Amino acid sequence: MTTTAPAPGTPVVYKDPVRQALARRRARRNAVVGMASLIGFVVVVAAFVASTPGWPVVQETFFSPEQFADSFAGLLEAFWLNVRIFLVAEPLILVFSLVIALVRTLKAPIFLPLRVMATVFVDVFRGVPTILVIFLLGFGVPALRLQGVPTSPVFWGTTALVLSYSAYVAEVFRAGIGSVHPSQRMAARSLGLSTFQTNRYVVLPQAIRNVVPPLLNDFISLQKDTALVAVLGPIEILRQAQIDASSTFNYTPYVAAAVIFLALTIPMTRFADWIQARMARRQRAGGVA
Repeated sequence: MTTTAPAPGTPVVYKDPVRQALARRRARRNAVVGMASLIGFVVVVAAFVASTPGWPVVQETFFSPEQFADSFAGLLEAFWLNVRIFLVAEPLILVFSLVIALVRTLKAPIFLPLRVMATVFVDVFRGVPTILVIFLLGFGVPALRLQGVPTSPVFWGTTALVLSYSAYVAEVFRAGIGSVHPSQRMAARSLGLSTFQTNRYVVLPQAIRNVVPPLLNDFISLQKDTALVAVLGPIEILRQAQIDASSTFNYTPYVAAAVIFLALTIPMTRFADWIQARMARRQRAGGVA
């Protein structure tokens, strides 16, 4: 049997089998201790809540299995509107916020008006709560009765989310662009690349890679905030939960809506954590994320 020799210059790492076995045993022990402590904590909290005097009423009002089963199908159907709003808003936010971030990094004096406009946009929409933006656009613009302007509450609710989140995501992109070392730009310019080519081929690929985890976190928050469009009247999941709760005077539909949101946002959160951990491991190893 032949073995392949390592390439010249490749470092040979010796792995002690005894230390590896100890590390595996320590990891298993830590996992068992951590799981036992978690289960014990959950049991103690559950026992405390169940022993409170008002628990039977709370259980019937918020955790009724019958109400949960009756409302779940309608909530799931209404949730499709939240998903559609998210799928439309996310790419628009990415494009719009990236343009704003690039405009704010322009240094030439001729671009001063654009930089001022981009800065004012970010300051305004980061400073105003998202729900107020939805109110102002959703009720204010249709009231103007402009010819050819849509009056759909879903359209203006989605527009408000795009504007509000673009201000936040633009700052994330700008931080990513600022994290690229100036020597990268100078090296690209010394090779004859224009400013556009430098941003396109050198700066942006590194900047976007650096901000992937915070971008994922922002979009997890966006998925939850699609429920704010309910204030304009469309039947999405929160509005459907309100209708079900008002017809039965039972708040279990709100819990069911929360479960549906968690079923989507928890996998997205774990994926964002995995991406962040993967990038950290590669950076520690000296590789490229």
